[in-house]
This record gives sequence, structure tokens and C-alpha cells, in this order.
Amino acid sequence: MKTTPLVAESRTGREQDQMPRAKEFTVTIEDKPGALGGCFLALAERGVNILAFQSYVEEGESLTRFLVDDPKGARTVLAGRSMIFEETEVAVARVAHRPGELARAAARLGESKINIDYSYCGLEHGSTQEVVVFGVDNLPTAVKLLDELAGEDAA
Repeated sequence: MKTTPLVAESRTGREQDQMPRAKEFTVTIEDKPGALGGCFLALAERGVNILAFQSYVEEGESLTRFLVDDPKGARTVLAGRSMIFEETEVAVARVAHRPGELARAAARLGESKINIDYSYCGLEHGSTQEVVVFGVDNLPTAVKLLDELAGEDAA
């Protein structure tokens, strides 16, 4: 399994150094037709690419989590639209799109007693691998384990 980690944000807001953690945005959006599309369209108009996302309704509001290739641009868009949002760090890995690869990454975290609170996946442009996001209860250890797993697969 190849788990090349997502990359860090550079000073320009674009990807730079490899690392198995990333900024995740959690946005509260009205639960009405077109609201999610409007948010994503505003990001696209700024040139921000969404790499992975999940969205669900809770207590009458749509909660959307996502990773982007330009966190600084996303911040600007969301703040400019007066949207309620939070940023958190999550563990991220890229895994090959074949049976068992996601299981290996999740099992490695479980073997080290790291609880996965949530997860979701997506794709980066030009990649055949899945971007897998793990919201975990022990980020430093999860990042280390996913980095080790990537090293095993690169060897």
C-alpha cells in the first residue's frame, strides 16, 4: 500500500512539503437546496480545489468537512462569505485504490489504540490514489504511524 501523505501549506497557500497531516475545514451551511453548491462554487471561483469532503445534516444545519489544496484561499472565501467555520488538523494518507489498502491504514491506527472518530476520502487531480482523512483522538501518533506505513510501501 502506498500512503504518500498530503502536503503542507506553503507561504503562498499552495502545497509544499510532504506530511501526513492537513488542515481540515468544518463549515456550518444552511440546510437548503443550493447552499452547499454555493459554498463550493465560491471556492472554485477563487481557484481552490476540494480534495476530499463529507457533508451531513445535524440539528437542521448542514455540517461539511473538507480538505483543499489552498487553505489560505479557503479561509479568505469562507470569511468573505461570513460563514461559520473551524479549522482543525487531521491525519491524512494516500492509499492505492484496491482491496485491503484502506483496511491496512485503519488497522495500523487501531493496533496502536488510536480511535478514529470519523473518516472520509477523496481524490487529488491527476492521482490514482485515494486521499483518506482520519479525525483521530491522538494526532501525533497517527501521523507518525501513517508516515511509517508510507515508508514501508516506498521501500
